[in-house]
Amino acid sequence: MAEVGRGSRVARVVLSRLGGAAFVLWMVATLTFFAVRLIPGDPAEAILGGPGSQTSPEALAAVRAEYGLDQPVFVQYLAQLGRLVTGDLGRSYALNQDVAPLLAGQLGGTLLLAVLALSLAWLLALGLATWSTRGGRVAWYVGSGLEIVAAALPHFWLATALIVLFSVWLGWLPPISSAGAAGLVLPVLTLAVPLAGFLGQIMRESLLTALESPFVLSARARGESERGVRWVHVIRHASLPAISLSGWAFGSLLSGAVVVETIFARPGLGRTLLNAVTVRDVPVVVGAVLIVAVGYILMTLLTDLAQRIVDPRLRAR
Repeated sequence: MAEVGRGSRVARVVLSRLGGAAFVLWMVATLTFFAVRLIPGDPAEAILGGPGSQTSPEALAAVRAEYGLDQPVFVQYLAQLGRLVTGDLGRSYALNQDVAPLLAGQLGGTLLLAVLALSLAWLLALGLATWSTRGGRVAWYVGSGLEIVAAALPHFWLATALIVLFSVWLGWLPPISSAGAAGLVLPVLTLAVPLAGFLGQIMRESLLTALESPFVLSARARGESERGVRWVHVIRHASLPAISLSGWAFGSLLSGAVVVETIFARPGLGRTLLNAVTVRDVPVVVGAVLIVAVGYILMTLLTDLAQRIVDPRLRAR
């Protein structure tokens, strides 16, 4: 009976997660569809080459009829939802090709950028938080100041400053993202530094709380070394709040990729999304935003799993 009850609870949790994910994707698709419709301009012009194409009214009318753009907006919305339910992201208005392979070709570069930036942000935040809690009062104030400044840096300003420093003055790195590891350094730094400042503030407070917890006193009473106490017990418990926010952080990195990929002329999902918004390419915009939403949902599930691995209390629960 206990196993049956446990199985039913797991089934309810899984169904709840799936229902929540479906609701989020529906809301994202809905808001994106209507938001793009509010942008001034005619999608039919994008299909025929843009506002400067000087197409005839007859050609515009034919394109609207072919793509269903002459229908009421709500009818177009229902047609869009019907295609998305079947996995059809549609066809790009401006590029005249299927959206799914188009976005699939751009996804890898953006995911690589986001994963590297998240990993670097974690390393920077953990190192700064550990140093500021061990280095005394001066380290505390310096670390706190660095975290606040880093978290407040806008991506576009930081990208410009890094290009001026490392490309113009020092000549160490290319200003435009190129093939190879060197072309990834500046984009990854641009995304990682503000996130590291945010995560560092959370980790530092968690470290202080963990150091004053009863399990630390118990570990020290058992004769464990200070290094063992910090790296076996304190870091594990102090990382839980930052792990829980990693799903949100990954989503913010994907959205920040729009700015970073544009500044560094790097191919990717963010740059494709920006170009699609400019020309009102609705299928590409909806498809790109949905992919970002799916990535956020998957990362949230992974962070939930990571929390259960790190914290035995969650596993027991």
